[in-house]
Amino acid sequence: MAYLGEDIKKLGFGLMRLPKTGEAIDIEQTKKMVDMFLEAGFTYFDTAWAYPGSEDAIRQALVERYPREKFQLATKNAAWINCKTREEAVNQFETSLNQTGAGYFDFYLLHNLGESRTKYFDDFDMWSFVQEQKAKGLIKHVGFSFHSTPEELDEILNAHPEMEFVQLQINYADWDYPAVQSRRCYEVARKHGKPVIIMEPVKGGMLANPPESVQKILKDAEPEMSVASWAIRFAAHLEGIITVLSGMSNVEQMQDNLSYMKDFKGLSAAEEATLKQAQEALAKIPLIPCTTCNYCAKVCPMNIGVSGSFTAMNYYTLYKDLAAAKHQENWLVTGHGKKKAAECIKCGACEKACPQHIKICEELVKVTETLG
Repeated sequence: MAYLGEDIKKLGFGLMRLPKTGEAIDIEQTKKMVDMFLEAGFTYFDTAWAYPGSEDAIRQALVERYPREKFQLATKNAAWINCKTREEAVNQFETSLNQTGAGYFDFYLLHNLGESRTKYFDDFDMWSFVQEQKAKGLIKHVGFSFHSTPEELDEILNAHPEMEFVQLQINYADWDYPAVQSRRCYEVARKHGKPVIIMEPVKGGMLANPPESVQKILKDAEPEMSVASWAIRFAAHLEGIITVLSGMSNVEQMQDNLSYMKDFKGLSAAEEATLKQAQEALAKIPLIPCTTCNYCAKVCPMNIGVSGSFTAMNYYTLYKDLAAAKHQENWLVTGHGKKKAAECIKCGACEKACPQHIKICEELVKVTETLG
């Protein structure tokens, strides 16, 4: 059974982290990367209205330099970012058309559904807006990107069977990680017969530099391959994939990705076994065993972002990247209207509600000490 995007090569160029000179996107290096990518036979480019300067950069580096039928361009609508009216949400589409100069989008996504964000697309009825644009030929394929629980993904796909594909965060570290549940989200999409575009295969660069125990397993197995290559290949090996997006930031990353994806035929049994070992090594690192059930949040009188704080702390434990951990805390705690760990009054209500029996008050003190 052929599926949407089966004929698209399994590496996509994610345009969220383009090379920069100072604050500005380096257009000349981006052009070089675009040329290398197309020359190697790859065709899928992914930008978004919400990525500053990206749509404009890809107009200069790609759209104005190549025939339109030589590539697929995807962009996204984030109705939850500062939109008070439907008109403001709809204007993002017009802005994207103007900034990219693409004429139409091969793939158009409602951006980052899940949690409180889905409501904006419902309230402004962006679901019918994208279908109208599709009918006009301004969009070829409509889908959405998603960061939340498998249960919520199931609900959205039940409500909107007309969506043609889903973009999900999938990587070998998050495959069975309770705070992300990559595997279960992937299984929900497949159950609904939706092909999947994979984002964050290298977890924002984290899996280019995973914990030492993991690096050793991967380097011992294939000394000549980059550690990041394992993450991309893990994702590209899955069934029903349209493409795997890699947010490449320089020519060297592009060269590395092309070197092993150009003739990628899937993982061998030995490579699958190595990745399983890597996942087992990750699982041995002692993390706070929070499953993000958020029962604690229901009883906390201070509205502390407990699960978000723990996800951020686990990030730090795994990757020793303080800036990335603080970014997680900022998004999952403050960004969701919750209070930081330091405001905990140690009443203990959360600990009575926690099915994992976590010493939450103690762990929140450690979060404060580490993340501030």
